[in-house]
Amino acid sequence: MTEKKKIGVLGSGSWGTAIASLLADNGHEVTLWSFLEEECEELKQFHENRRYLKGVILPDSVRFTPDIREAVEGKEIVVSATPSFAVRGTIGKMKDFFDRENQIIVNIAKGFEESSLMRLSQVIRSELGEDISLCVLSGPSHAEEVGRKMPTTNVAASENLEIAKLIQDVFMCGYFRVYTSSDVLGVELGAALKNVIALCAGISDGLGYGDNLKAALMTRGMAEIMRLGTKMGGNSKTFAGLTGMGDLIVTCTSMHSRNRRAGILIGQGKSVEAAMKEVNMVVEGVLSCKTAYALSKKYDVEMPIVEEAYHVLFEGADVKQSMTNLMLRDKKNEI
Repeated sequence: MTEKKKIGVLGSGSWGTAIASLLADNGHEVTLWSFLEEECEELKQFHENRRYLKGVILPDSVRFTPDIREAVEGKEIVVSATPSFAVRGTIGKMKDFFDRENQIIVNIAKGFEESSLMRLSQVIRSELGEDISLCVLSGPSHAEEVGRKMPTTNVAASENLEIAKLIQDVFMCGYFRVYTSSDVLGVELGAALKNVIALCAGISDGLGYGDNLKAALMTRGMAEIMRLGTKMGGNSKTFAGLTGMGDLIVTCTSMHSRNRRAGILIGQGKSVEAAMKEVNMVVEGVLSCKTAYALSKKYDVEMPIVEEAYHVLFEGADVKQSMTNLMLRDKKNEI
């Protein structure tokens, strides 16, 4: 029997809300922090995130607060669930209340910090200190399904495997299976980079292309992710696992995926800005593409799909021409 914990969840988007519900189901004492006071009041009133996770009623035991101190102070575990662009700012707000000797921080967001090319765990350590107890939780997991208690698997990754095992115990239940890993870098890279490939898969759908091309984009996209990931120090087996191929499959094929949905709209002729506005949620693939492109240049790794995505998203390249460019590249041996 897992000892019940006091847990603060920072970020009331769809994923933060679903995780707060999961942890409360597991018997933990959960406080969910919302940046917006009016959203917090609505959560208190209805116990439902009507904007991001409609139809999922949170357990009565979940507490809500707009005060980040209340969500952090005295908690044994703090879960960071804010979008990538807000991680540094949010962690900066809580660092005066964070007890690095006695608290564990778990990052469940996916992406990079664009300005520094940092992975999110690096951003958190740069704010809180290198010696903190930190874990990353990631995998193929749409909030809409976890919130409805549909079977899901994730990976808890920490350089300290005992921390990963503790987080495994805290999160795992009958509908949420958790594996452990020590490859934090590989887990984070797979989680962030697959969003770029999912955008491309969506663009292909929006253009009216078939399953053949989508399979090619996913397979060759994973080859690009693995090339960069192993060059940066990740374990190749990680990219074949849940946080690599698993997360890529679910994000490229599901309409729950905001990255795929945005890609479909771009493929249909909408601008990047119009597509993001229509999805009405953070599209991490757009944010991550710029970083992925910069990392490919920094580490001298060939990533043609990422490169064409960059040209489409940030240089106004024609999507059909970009697909043609990929098809007519120099002949290669697959392996």
